Amino acid sequence: MDATWPVTELVDYFKTQMKQNEDVASAVAAIRTLLEFLKRDKGETIQGLRENLKAAIKTLTSVDSSVAVSSGGELFLRFISLTSLEHPDFSKCKKTMIDRGELYLEKISVSRNKIANLCHVFIKDGAKILTHSSSRVVLRVLERAAEAKKRFSVYVTESQPDSAGLKSAEKLRELNIPVTVILDASVGYIMEKVDLLLVGAEGVVESGGIINKIGTYQMAVCAKSHNKPFYVVAESFKFVRLYPLNQQDVPDRFKYKADTLKSVKNLAAEHPTVDYTPPSFITLLFTDLGVLTPSAVSDELIKLYL
Repeated sequence: MDATWPVTELVDYFKTQMKQNEDVASAVAAIRTLLEFLKRDKGETIQGLRENLKAAIKTLTSVDSSVAVSSGGELFLRFISLTSLEHPDFSKCKKTMIDRGELYLEKISVSRNKIANLCHVFIKDGAKILTHSSSRVVLRVLERAAEAKKRFSVYVTESQPDSAGLKSAEKLRELNIPVTVILDASVGYIMEKVDLLLVGAEGVVESGGIINKIGTYQMAVCAKSHNKPFYVVAESFKFVRLYPLNQQDVPDRFKYKADTLKSVKNLAAEHPTVDYTPPSFITLLFTDLGVLTPSAVSDELIKLYL
């Protein structure tokens, strides 16, 4: 990586982006960091610039091992490289890449609102909703539904091991949305009371399935057995080129926290932080690209990565 921006400064910039606004997605913070890296890079060829960006993405994924940071970084690199970069003047090529980077950042910054506008109409007056862990997109959808004067209540799982569901519950109370925190183990018990399930995703894979916080899969299985709609809300920068067929197919780099991957030799003794939910358990996915059935995801993913 170019010595003009040492690894420590790159990582510090990324962490600062996360701290400044806890509402910002880790992938968005990563893309902001990559854009700043692009502006500062002193490479003298397009190829050199791309290699430096790839190294920067690798560094960021070693700090935050979430699927979204990996997919967001790769999509950012592809988006800024879409245009013809054969211009003999390198500085003009670089400016084009920076302009496209700014455009991509602007595009993804409105993703949540687009999703909220699409999804909130599926929440009917009087609905009882079950959600899992903590998702900024889910919270935005519920906030939008509340703004539309809909009356509904929410059950949210505690979501061990980090009790992320408690944070969701606190934010819902701030929005004056009735919320009840339930044990992860009581998902089956509560299922007959709910009208729909609404979850976020850390990653959306090629099959239309999702990678998300551990416990999502069992919720989806339970929802299907009770014929309850299982809705997923996710930004398109979380679309990742993976095709897992089962839990073991999900790469370890996504299953465990970055610190765990660095410090633990025997991962078999560790609890994974995410699981894989196959497309057959998902009713619809609400994205900034539109409302998709799981089978339609592969077409959209191909368009993104072409």
